[in-house]
Amino acid sequence: MKISKEIKVETAGLAVELLAAAVPELSKGRLKDAMNKGAVIWRRGKQQKRLRRAQSPVVAGDLLQLHYDDDLLSRQCEPAVLLADERTFSLWYKPPGMLSQGNEWGDHLSLLRFAEQQLGNRAVFLIHRLDREASGLLLLAHSPKMAASLSQLIQQQQMAKHYQVLVRGKLSQDLLEEGVIRQKLDGKTCETRFKLCAHQPDANHSLLDIKLISGRKHQIRRHFAAIGHAVMGDPRYGEQNQDPAGLGLQAVELSFQLPGQQKIYHYKLPAELRRYG
Repeated sequence: MKISKEIKVETAGLAVELLAAAVPELSKGRLKDAMNKGAVIWRRGKQQKRLRRAQSPVVAGDLLQLHYDDDLLSRQCEPAVLLADERTFSLWYKPPGMLSQGNEWGDHLSLLRFAEQQLGNRAVFLIHRLDREASGLLLLAHSPKMAASLSQLIQQQQMAKHYQVLVRGKLSQDLLEEGVIRQKLDGKTCETRFKLCAHQPDANHSLLDIKLISGRKHQIRRHFAAIGHAVMGDPRYGEQNQDPAGLGLQAVELSFQLPGQQKIYHYKLPAELRRYG
């Protein structure tokens, strides 16, 4: 069942009571579960937030937006893993199936929400993203100042991000010697550098080490699909690249230096969390 509905509050009351009256096909139990998982948005003028408490009071003029998808709300995935806590920022392992951040349909399967619950009252800011199907290293900031500093490093290409990617087929020697894809995406220049880690002739797959020089949406997946070597297990790009093991893309290494500091932060995904060793 999938329901998307906006409810204008006419008289003051409790959120769950008004939702139950407006959407009688959903029980209060289902509505409470949806609220807890971030599927109800409350608006008052310019204010907006996810309304999680069923007993939250609302007043006339408020807007409630319900985005209910029982399939999405019932999904589960492995928990994220906190790998390093530097107080002003933290490093996490995002498992496959987990979103980087939520959307209007909820946030219970997002790293941001998971981190909020694990870290208590600390603010959480997303710095960069990984596709839902991908796994690996993700940074979160815990203050607006640190979020701005880390975002600037990414924009200025001063944060090195490495990925391991399993692609379909054997790359030609010319491609391997060039080691770069510079095809424009969405009308913008972008660059993906790569080198061969291993070729698996029995499965006709190639494992590549990837360095992103830019960060367009689905850049790695789109670039390798465009040259005929789609990422294995990609449900969106490429052909004949199905893989029951899932998307063969993992963020495995991050390094950067914060402004005004001598220390270089260098993180590698632990061996026990790596897909390809």
